[in-house]
Amino acid sequence: MATGQLFSPTTQALFYNYKQLPIQRMLDFDFLCGRETPSVAGIINPGSEGFQKLFFGQEEIAIPVHSTIEAACSAHPTADVFINFASFRSAAASSMSALKQATIRVVAIIAEGVPESDTKQLIAYARANNKVVIGPATVGGIQAGAFKIGDTAGTIDNIIACKLYRPGSIGFVSKSGGMSNEMYNTIARVTDGIYEGIAIGGDVFPGSTLSDHVLRFNNIPQVKMIVVLGELGGRDEYSLVEALKQGKVTKPVVAWVSGTCARLFKSEVQFGHAGAKSGGEMESAQAKNQALKDAGAVVPNSYEAFEASIKETFEKLVEEGKISAVKEVTPPPIPEDLNSAIKSGKVRAPTHIISTISDDRGEEPCYAGVPMSSIVEKGYGVGDVISLLWFKRSLPRYCTQFIEICIMLCADHGPCVSGAHNTIVTARAGKDLVSSLVSGLLTIGPRFGGAIDDAARYFKEAYDKGLTPYEFVEGMKKKGIRVPGIGHRIKRGDNRDKRVELLQKFARTHFPSVKYMDYAVQVETYTLSKANNLVLNVDGAIGSLFLDLLAGSGMFSKQEIDEIIQIGYLNGLFVLARSIGLIGHTFDQQRLKQPLYRHPWEDVLYTK
Repeated sequence: MATGQLFSPTTQALFYNYKQLPIQRMLDFDFLCGRETPSVAGIINPGSEGFQKLFFGQEEIAIPVHSTIEAACSAHPTADVFINFASFRSAAASSMSALKQATIRVVAIIAEGVPESDTKQLIAYARANNKVVIGPATVGGIQAGAFKIGDTAGTIDNIIACKLYRPGSIGFVSKSGGMSNEMYNTIARVTDGIYEGIAIGGDVFPGSTLSDHVLRFNNIPQVKMIVVLGELGGRDEYSLVEALKQGKVTKPVVAWVSGTCARLFKSEVQFGHAGAKSGGEMESAQAKNQALKDAGAVVPNSYEAFEASIKETFEKLVEEGKISAVKEVTPPPIPEDLNSAIKSGKVRAPTHIISTISDDRGEEPCYAGVPMSSIVEKGYGVGDVISLLWFKRSLPRYCTQFIEICIMLCADHGPCVSGAHNTIVTARAGKDLVSSLVSGLLTIGPRFGGAIDDAARYFKEAYDKGLTPYEFVEGMKKKGIRVPGIGHRIKRGDNRDKRVELLQKFARTHFPSVKYMDYAVQVETYTLSKANNLVLNVDGAIGSLFLDLLAGSGMFSKQEIDEIIQIGYLNGLFVLARSIGLIGHTFDQQRLKQPLYRHPWEDVLYTK
């Protein structure tokens, strides 16, 4: 492996399996370091394409999303780092695919638990093709002031505290990602900071070893000394011992192998990492520390003395003139995300939507303050749900029953009415459910199903003014307005609409008052004296009875009743009900596999 540094201020990566926070942290680090271009060139999300919006400083940017590794590499040929956030199940396969791309030079595998046999194959392929694998089970790596992988070094506050926004003189390598963060702080306290830091991961077979990176650091001129943090288990540290003995490492190495406390336990102990398990005396922390010390590394007597050893070695290099003072810079402030600023009370922001009927922020959704579990446990029906979501209150049972009856009676009126006809024609044209449904709904209006609100409005106005049926009908005639809710294409005075009769029967049995319905019946008596088809239709029946429901329940003020009618609640009831039938007609035509509809020419009057 050897060679030199892996990253630079222009390094760009492809990020596999979209994770918002790690990517945003990379972009914030870029901004902190003064990079001109974002370090994330593209995102790979299998099965998805498009863009993801993220922030680069104050600016919002769109990062391309690709569905395959091949497509991403083709679109971003200069991106040579592959950051793999796939699960342990798919991490090996996706990493191998990335290694096989000519443009990819470094692969970082974040997942823990990747099968060892798969990892060995990745290692063999990478070494044979002069590529680098960091991980599995790694947080990644960082080149100070240039590039970082995912969540490496933690929060922006920690990065600033560790002075990672500008390069120092120390090359650092560790197995542990968590301890890397701790060591970045330690090193920043007693030296000029990190130049490059790598966490190779805690698995038994890491894609690259401690010695791989130490030898690399030895070839980087900007790295003046090397700090190594190993751990008990495995024999990786011994390859570093051999490199030191053979004189392959010419820069000072300060090292410590953690896990010396293992000897205090009577039986073998498995520490946090898969590889942190002593398999004999040679794999103990004590043996490794002694071997490193004998090979020429600076090894303290304890972890507590590690910081002092790093400081002493660094100061000696400064005295020898091998390390010059680093020019300190002030990093730019990272704009705080609005959500976190609001939570911390630093800013206040206006909301964009007001909702008073439902709330999904708690453990379960609530309709008008009533938890979903209560709705189910109390046996609420569709009418109850409508009362909560439309009227923001629990109406009496007779009211919700009436709503349900209206829905049942208005669900469908055969295939010949305009709404159903439109839906049938659209479905037979091969359109989808939503398109077919909407084509039928769009016919609802003053001439078809949309007269309920108008009927309620005019009946209420006439009744409240004390107009006789004669005065009301004739007044409407003078204005050139047909009385909404009166008249039918088929029904007659001697052939009443059964739906109207059912609604009236229910209301007379259950409603405390039916004054508006009685008034509508009086109007019907007058209009029938003019023509036998001017009967009270279902729109008029529902409109007048809803007035009785609203007024008779005692749960609505006059202003609320006027507002309900004005907004169009009652037409909403017809729209909801008729959607059931229109959906049924769509499914019916699709089930019957009906062909494209063409209206017969003999049913058309062709004229000039």
